[in-house]
Amino acid sequence: MLEKLGEVLRKATNKIANAIFLDKNLVDSIVRDLQRALIEADVSISLVKQLSDKIKKTALDERIKQIDKKEHIIKLLHEELINILGEYKELKLSKGQNKIMLIGLYGAGKTTTIAKLGNYFAKRGNKVALVGLDVHRPAAPEQLKQLAEKNKLTCFIDSEEKDPIKIYKKYEKELKNYNLILIDTAGRHSLDEDLVKEVKILGKEIKPTQSILIMPADIGQAAKKQAQEFKNAIDISGVIITRMDSTAKAGGALTACAETNAGVYFIATGEKINDIEEFDPERFLSRLLGMGDLQSLIEKIKSVTDENKQAKIQKKLEQGKLSLDDVVEQVKSMGNLGGFDKIKSMVPGLGNAKIPEGVMENQEEKIKKWEHIIKSMTPEEKENPEFLKKQTSRISRIAKGAGVNNSNIRSLLKQYDMLNEIIKGGTDMDMSKGISEKQMRKLAKKFGKIKRFKI
Repeated sequence: MLEKLGEVLRKATNKIANAIFLDKNLVDSIVRDLQRALIEADVSISLVKQLSDKIKKTALDERIKQIDKKEHIIKLLHEELINILGEYKELKLSKGQNKIMLIGLYGAGKTTTIAKLGNYFAKRGNKVALVGLDVHRPAAPEQLKQLAEKNKLTCFIDSEEKDPIKIYKKYEKELKNYNLILIDTAGRHSLDEDLVKEVKILGKEIKPTQSILIMPADIGQAAKKQAQEFKNAIDISGVIITRMDSTAKAGGALTACAETNAGVYFIATGEKINDIEEFDPERFLSRLLGMGDLQSLIEKIKSVTDENKQAKIQKKLEQGKLSLDDVVEQVKSMGNLGGFDKIKSMVPGLGNAKIPEGVMENQEEKIKKWEHIIKSMTPEEKENPEFLKKQTSRISRIAKGAGVNNSNIRSLLKQYDMLNEIIKGGTDMDMSKGISEKQMRKLAKKFGKIKRFKI
């Protein structure tokens, strides 16, 4: 996601910080690199020119001392990029019932996004219901139902009914039991009269508290026109941008939304259910600059963890009774974060570490083996893995029963030791709330020294 832009921004910042004198040639070189990277990220040329002119003006201002000029330019670069990306816009839920209607064109990813959004808010203690009102795309109700069942979300659909208002009326009484209702609507190939009319009718009948436009990042600067048209026709309250992981045009979509004052609530960064995060321009830019984003990582960890399971594990931790079952549960949660390549940009000092591709994904096969191994253990061995380290005969017996090698069992024990090391003496750790920022900083410090990872 905008990796090349991030790399150029980091190099530009380092060049400015390390320069003895900021002469015209150096400034021109830095500005050219920035212009090229921003244009390749599909940021509009007018915005790129504004940024370039401001940097040059500050660099050549004789009233600013050389020693202060570097700080001025870096600060200016940071502030202008934040302005280009727009303001942080939080999707706040009221204390009463919230009805959020998702709208957009065909192929924007509405149905997938509604499941991601439902999962996101359900993990934060909300009682969520998904409602399928897309009656034009034949597979839409079934797709929503499958996503809901897979992620343990409540879903209301009617595959036979072709009137979206009748479908909503059918479930209206049951929906009163939920504090957040997410409504999937039909799309079109373009914002035509039929789509505007249908969405307005739904809005009048349902009275949504918010209407959110779902837009793919790969449309680039065209997002500006689309966001403006939807805003004028339907009065959208904000935007969710999908496919942020698959395009270099993401910069265009983000900046286009900022230009139309259609604030971006969330960005979707992959296919998995947890690949959605709040869009905070400052934190987003921090990641691009290689400075990490611990807050987003902590929130992401919370979104993949089951609060009840974590509360039980927390109790065990307090009693010093972490079992192998708990270890596997924790590794599974980390796997749900979406891969180490997505995690590393959030950890300060880890962004530039050389990590083999798919390192986290390779854990899935190991987890399956570990689950077979644990099934071949006695209750005593599961609860007290220390026994196994001292008795090779036990390891051989378990390996034979699980159909694995002894090395697979030692790999599980190693993971157990690693988790124990992380939480050792960690009185500030509350697994029910996720990993603390203090612990993440400890991990960042440790991982920042590692050149290559091996699992």
